Amino acid sequence: MNRILVLGGTGFVGRATCAELVERSGGAGGTITVPTRRARAGRTIRYLPTVEVVEADVVRDDRALARLVAGQDAVVNLIAILHGDEARFREVHVELPRRLSKAMRDAGVRRLVHVSALGVGPNAPSLYLRSKTEGEAVLRDAGLELTILRPSVIFGAEDRFINLFAKLQGVLPLVPLGGAQARFQPVWVQDVARAIVVALERRDAIGQTYECVGPTVYTLAELVRLAGRIAGHERPVLPLPGALADLQARLMELAPGEPLMSRDNLRSMQVPNVATGQLPGLEALGIVPSALEAIVPTYLGSGAGRARLTPLRARAHRD
Repeated sequence: MNRILVLGGTGFVGRATCAELVERSGGAGGTITVPTRRARAGRTIRYLPTVEVVEADVVRDDRALARLVAGQDAVVNLIAILHGDEARFREVHVELPRRLSKAMRDAGVRRLVHVSALGVGPNAPSLYLRSKTEGEAVLRDAGLELTILRPSVIFGAEDRFINLFAKLQGVLPLVPLGGAQARFQPVWVQDVARAIVVALERRDAIGQTYECVGPTVYTLAELVRLAGRIAGHERPVLPLPGALADLQARLMELAPGEPLMSRDNLRSMQVPNVATGQLPGLEALGIVPSALEAIVPTYLGSGAGRARLTPLRARAHRD
């Protein structure tokens, strides 16, 4: 597959995926097309051989989406949001997959790798998870050569998860924490990127859904403490009961910019973000999951995460 369209290619997972695609190809031949609403968002991947950054709004512009899909060998869909109202979740997680599947059918492009999430289900407690569920169903009904990946929370040098908790502990005397006992099985961004690329390469991945998780299950409180300890300033964690956690999230929603936590995030955490064991995992794609405690110290040391690795350099620290 020499021509690949990566939707969401300028994001955290997208940048790692583009780097992995280039590395697997040796940087020779083919084209990796990455649309973005703002061209400057693609500045970190523009230097990669064979990557072409195109300014386009694929979430709202059907003609742009059709134009980008035409002539491709495969599509990777990484576009997702964590915060929003019901209409916004549907627009991104349901209607975009519906429009994408139509554009692919019209163009005769069949191969699609779609990144979803653990915990999906029609009765899931959050708008995020229910919209992800419906998006998966739309794509399964589209008759495409589909592979779905369901990752747990993803960590890496540029994440907004481990890094955030480390930075907060650099300025706060303690960490009030809603959902402290929520369970996660964090997976390294490079392992997810590799899974996407391997899935594209393997015909036996068509029709499969893979759970992408790391080797260890943590509570949210344990992850917060671990981030602080590695960064060199671990603070006490104060678990908040349900009503206070909800109030904290409500106040965060009122703050300017993207909230650190929303009430919908709290509802998502009611579902364990861990592998069910009922679906194949990274090992089925030939990937040994990397341990968080082996990777995080390579980019987050004493100093609250000032050190950063690019996706390509981070690969040197695998395992």
